[in-house]
Amino acid sequence: MANIMIVDDEAEILELIEAYLIGGGHTVFTFSDPFDALSSITSGGPPAELAILDIMMPGMDGLTLCRKIRESRTFPIIMLTAKDQDADKINGLSLGADDYMVKPFNPLELLARINAQLRRARMLSASESGNPDRLEIRGLCVDTGAHTCHLYGKEVILTPTEFSILLLLCQNKGRVISSERIFESVWGEDYYGDNNTVMVHIQKLRKKLGDTKKKKDYIQTVWGVGYKIED
Repeated sequence: MANIMIVDDEAEILELIEAYLIGGGHTVFTFSDPFDALSSITSGGPPAELAILDIMMPGMDGLTLCRKIRESRTFPIIMLTAKDQDADKINGLSLGADDYMVKPFNPLELLARINAQLRRARMLSASESGNPDRLEIRGLCVDTGAHTCHLYGKEVILTPTEFSILLLLCQNKGRVISSERIFESVWGEDYYGDNNTVMVHIQKLRKKLGDTKKKKDYIQTVWGVGYKIED
């Protein structure tokens, strides 16, 4: 069970998602106004563990709301869009979303994706007893127990999805990991040949790791094969 925020200006969509989530045992907070949703987050309202944001909303669209949430929160975000276009998906992922669904959608599929995101976020955020595993590569330190990432001693704030990708690459240091394996390992779904989702998250990781400013990037692309991290 989790606290889930839904932000959508369509009452029918709000009620539909709310019904399925409550049926799945979750606690739901609904907002038809994105400004009210943002105010709830910034003013210490009910703590959300996951947010579902519609892209097309008046006043403040879901992409802007996603960006503002990411300024202070790292919980999973799933975007809802009525446009089945790569540009909309890439924009959402670039701004910090972890997944997206195109309207009209199957509520049971949405519930499955929500539960998958929650499982991954909780597994990564839970500190384990004993000595946590620390993976260190050229000044980059990934702590799997504390779910933290530091670059030359300075913390790098990552979303659960970004952390999962980086951890997978670090655990397979020196080996090329395909987009297909990254997608299936991190998202827990079958890969259908569309690697935009993986590509966008890799780009965000590179930016946060300062790869664009370094002679030797942490995350290297092996064209036509996948990605790798090496010493």
